Amino acid sequence: MRIIEFEKIDSTQIFAKNLKNPKPWTVILSKKQTAGRGRIRNFWYSPKGGLYFSVILPKSKIEDLQILTILAAFIVAKTIKDNFPLEPLIKLPNDVYLNGKKIGGIITENVVGKDVKFSVMGIGLNTNIARFPKDLENMATSFKMELGKEVDNKKILKEIIERIKEQLKVIGE
Repeated sequence: MRIIEFEKIDSTQIFAKNLKNPKPWTVILSKKQTAGRGRIRNFWYSPKGGLYFSVILPKSKIEDLQILTILAAFIVAKTIKDNFPLEPLIKLPNDVYLNGKKIGGIITENVVGKDVKFSVMGIGLNTNIARFPKDLENMATSFKMELGKEVDNKKILKEIIERIKEQLKVIGE
């Protein structure tokens, strides 16, 4: 897994989609995004402290990007449940919630030429964010707010990527 890391970027998804012939499992990671977004172009608040990354997926037998997105939401929720005393809930197709508030979101997109060149999966997780702006405080939460302590973003990133790899191998057989 190759990681291209930034302190600040407009969007890991935009950067990843503009790569020329990227190798599968290349990860674009940023400590902060200025133009993070979710599905339907919804803005994704991405301050320093969160975990924001996009991963180049290998060619897969799965044609339906929504299935990949739901699979990733399940993997994110399972990673949370397996590592922390938290009960995540998936709001299909792409959101992960804790205690009625959003903690994460996934977006999967194809980069197309004459055919699909590659797919990019973007994941945003509110990890070490201490507080949200007024307009988001009733809708969003973070690991730090729920646990009362910071979590290891790199460890969570590595585990999510490994689990996605594992699941795509199983599906690809």
